[in-house]
Amino acid sequence: MTEPLLSKPEAQRRADRIAAFRAELAALEAGGVLVLPQEQRAAVGRHHDEALRELAERFDVDVAEGEKRLSVGMWVASFLGATALALSVFLFFQRFWGLLTTPVQVAILVAAPVVALGLTELAARRERTGTFASLLGLVTLACFVLDLVMLGLIFNIVPSANALLAWALLGMVIAYAYGLRLPLAAGVVCLLLWLAAQVGTWSGMPWDSSLGFPEHYALAGLAVLAVPLVFKHRRRSELEKVYRLVGLIAVLSALLWLSSDWHDSRLPLEPELLKILYQVLGFAAPAGAIAAGLWKRWGDMVYVGATFFVIHLYARFFDWWFDWMPQYLFFLILGLTAVAALAVLVRLRRALAARRRP
Repeated sequence: MTEPLLSKPEAQRRADRIAAFRAELAALEAGGVLVLPQEQRAAVGRHHDEALRELAERFDVDVAEGEKRLSVGMWVASFLGATALALSVFLFFQRFWGLLTTPVQVAILVAAPVVALGLTELAARRERTGTFASLLGLVTLACFVLDLVMLGLIFNIVPSANALLAWALLGMVIAYAYGLRLPLAAGVVCLLLWLAAQVGTWSGMPWDSSLGFPEHYALAGLAVLAVPLVFKHRRRSELEKVYRLVGLIAVLSALLWLSSDWHDSRLPLEPELLKILYQVLGFAAPAGAIAAGLWKRWGDMVYVGATFFVIHLYARFFDWWFDWMPQYLFFLILGLTAVAALAVLVRLRRALAARRRP
């Protein structure tokens, strides 16, 4: 058989449906509810075996629960390995940099990201999971970041926010070339910082000072959230989630910051009005994210929204009641709120599961 044109996430969902069907069929047969004739059961088994074999060969999907847990571990190891290698490169430069002449320094800086990119290409061709390619892609981006920083120091170039845009573009090029989410996440973070800096410069503020205002991050986060809505990812649909997560976390983090320290706001409003505004938005925005996630069947948006809603709720409890309420009563209310939040999250989880069913 030949599977239709699928993306890797769609192929993984297909493998998950086959595993769920097999488990349910086994339960039905054990309970005597449904017993397929031997010929039909064998035919279904062969069909699924062939489908799983083809999905594993073409997309390297996880066909068992143990493989899924290993994949998560592989991605964590990839991120930690990339971080360690990037630090190694930085510390190497720091240790020997002063011993090198300027031409040698420039040659090393130019060659480092090119070599790392070549290794990324080699890993992407030889290994289908993308784990090593993702690791080397992050190392490539780290080398390029160090490249621009060190060249700026060598030639006394005035720092500019455009370096953030250059780093963002490289991270995105690597991500879309090989379908890698970690380099894209790094690139989108750089893009978000560049947008936040531009918000300030457009209003006449130095770009580095612009990064100290949370509302700039909120606006940049909204722009990042809009990217997959404007530019449809038909070939790389698995990468849309990165924009949602980075943009949503930026927006909700900025609102959480402003709900606790509204004096950092640039809005020309009275402090008391700013306090009320951002404390209300601190609840409304996560609730809106939860609703949107349930509507669109985006589990990641539901979980992020629920996490920020609970954090904001606890922060407001401390602001409103901790100083004047008896501590035993405060923590009793906090514990009861945690139980209520858990009950709500359980219901949200069930609602999300129901929305996912065809």
